[in-house]
Amino acid sequence: MPFFLPPEKLAAARAFAEVLRPGQRVCLVTHVNPDGDGLGSEAGLIHLLRAQGLDAVITNPTPTPPRFGFLFEDLPGVDRTPEAIKELRRADLIIVLDICDLGRLGMLNETVRDRGVPVACLDHHISSGTLPPGPRYIDSEAAATGELVFELAVANGWDLPEAAARGLYVAILTDTGGFRFSNTRPRTLRVAAELLEAGVDPEEIYLEVYARAPEGRPRLFAEALQTLVVEPQHGLAWVTVPPGAIERLGVSSDDLEGVVEFPRSIEGVRMALLFREVSQGRVKVSLRSVGNVDVAAFAKRFGGGGHTKAAGLAIPGSLADVQATVLAAARSYLGSNGVHGDGRG
Repeated sequence: MPFFLPPEKLAAARAFAEVLRPGQRVCLVTHVNPDGDGLGSEAGLIHLLRAQGLDAVITNPTPTPPRFGFLFEDLPGVDRTPEAIKELRRADLIIVLDICDLGRLGMLNETVRDRGVPVACLDHHISSGTLPPGPRYIDSEAAATGELVFELAVANGWDLPEAAARGLYVAILTDTGGFRFSNTRPRTLRVAAELLEAGVDPEEIYLEVYARAPEGRPRLFAEALQTLVVEPQHGLAWVTVPPGAIERLGVSSDDLEGVVEFPRSIEGVRMALLFREVSQGRVKVSLRSVGNVDVAAFAKRFGGGGHTKAAGLAIPGSLADVQATVLAAARSYLGSNGVHGDGRG
C-alpha cells in the first residue's frame, strides 16, 4: 500500500520542492552540537537531492559526534572550519534542518543571514521565525525532522535509496528515544516500517548509535548521577555535570545523551533537569518532563525552547546562581501546574 499523505501535507511538501533545480549548489546545515535527528536528516536529504541532480553538500557549525560518523563515511561534512563558510558563500540555496532559528547556527549565523539566497527550513519545532525568507516545511506534530524529509520524498515521487533511509531511520530512532517517547505515533512507526522496507538494518543502526560508547561515557554517567537531588514534594529531580568532567574523561557533550532520563524515571518526578557549565559564566540546562508538564513553555521563559516533554535553555551566570534561579522557577512552575505533594498533578 502506498504511503498516504493528507492533501494539505502533500501540497506543502510539493511547494517546498519547487525551489529545487538540477545543478543547484545546495548547502545543508543543522544546529550547533548536532543530534541524531539533525544529522540523520542531513544524511538522508543529501542522498535524495544528489539523486535529483543537485550539487548538495553538508556544512555544519560544530563537529559530528563520533557515534554518528558512520552516516558520513562517504559524505565528508565540513565541521567548524573556514571551508564551511566558503561553501555557504557558494550556495544557490541553503536548507536548514531541525531548527529554524539563526541563533543556533553558531559560527555560520552571519553567513546564512547575509548570503542573499533562499534559506529553506525543514523542522518539527515551533519556529521562532528568525531565518531569512525561503520555503518552509514545518510540522510540530512530527516525531522528528527525519519524518518530514521522508514525506518530502514521498510527495515528490523520489526513490528512497538505502543510504538515505539509514539516515532518516537514525533521525526518528533518536528523537523518539528508540520509539519509547510519547511523540511516537502510529504514523511514526509507519514511516519506520517504510525505511526498513528500503533496506535499513535496525540492529546495525542500534549498535552504531547506542553500543559503541567510549569507556569515559559510563564514567561520566556515574559522576553526574552521584549529584542526584530529588524533591518529591515538588515533583522535581536534577543532576549536575561536575565542571571539567567531560574534558577529564576524554568524552564529548554528546556522551551525556540519556543521563537526564534517570532522574525523569524516578516515581513521582514530573520535571527532571541536567545542569552543565558549557563555558565560563554560561550554563546549559536540559529539561525532561512526565505527564502534562510542558517544559518547552518553561524553557521559553529563559529564552530556550524545544518540545513539550524535552527542551533546553542556556543562560549566563555561575553554575550555582543558574541552578538557584532555574530551580526556584521550576518549583513555582510545577506548583502553578498543580504538581504538589508526591509530585502527582
